[in-house]
Amino acid sequence: MAIPKEKELLDAACHLGHPTNKWNPRMAKYLYGSRKGIHIFDLEQTHTHLNAVCDALKKLQAEGKVILFVSTKQQSIPIIEDIGEALNQPTVTKKWMPGLLTNWNTIKDRLKYYLDLQESFRSGEVEKYTKKEQVSLRKKLTKLDAALSGVKDMKRPPDAVFVLDAVRDAVAIAEANKLRIPVYGICDSNANPDDFTEFVPGNDDAVKSLLLILGTIKDTLVSTK
Repeated sequence: MAIPKEKELLDAACHLGHPTNKWNPRMAKYLYGSRKGIHIFDLEQTHTHLNAVCDALKKLQAEGKVILFVSTKQQSIPIIEDIGEALNQPTVTKKWMPGLLTNWNTIKDRLKYYLDLQESFRSGEVEKYTKKEQVSLRKKLTKLDAALSGVKDMKRPPDAVFVLDAVRDAVAIAEANKLRIPVYGICDSNANPDDFTEFVPGNDDAVKSLLLILGTIKDTLVSTK
């Protein structure tokens, strides 16, 4: 898929940042200016950086690397899950489990417990427990499902992380940076660009913007499978 031109980015509201009183000054050089109290992105840079992110992720995908896609933002969940399914890559869309990257050995144990518990319900083995115990186990399974369902096939920490909202999912970025795992994503005007290896400066809220940016990334990576 061709990288969207500036007109397409404009039509998808990719140019709209946050209110000028809620911004990160490090994003100044990626902004065109402001209008009615809202920062406006320089779409020429958005186009250039989207191309760079696509190239970087395409290289990783072609090498068979694991890319973890992260976004717990409600409007983005179906889009991220679709990307994960299309690319056979892990995702986190409901809850970031602290230590998912930095405490991997413990997370591995939780993953095994989660999969065993899932199988216990699937096979009917759970019926050996009392009704009260089954209710308790069901609650545990529901919680684990929210945190681990998208990473259940992940055998090791990812080679890269893509984070859609750097402010909302700051813990994911902090853990990746601590382990020096490359971080890619969308960087809105309220986020810190220094947290990323490479990023797309643009709107991380509007559904139209997400569909265009993430759709471009998905189509680019599908071509390397």
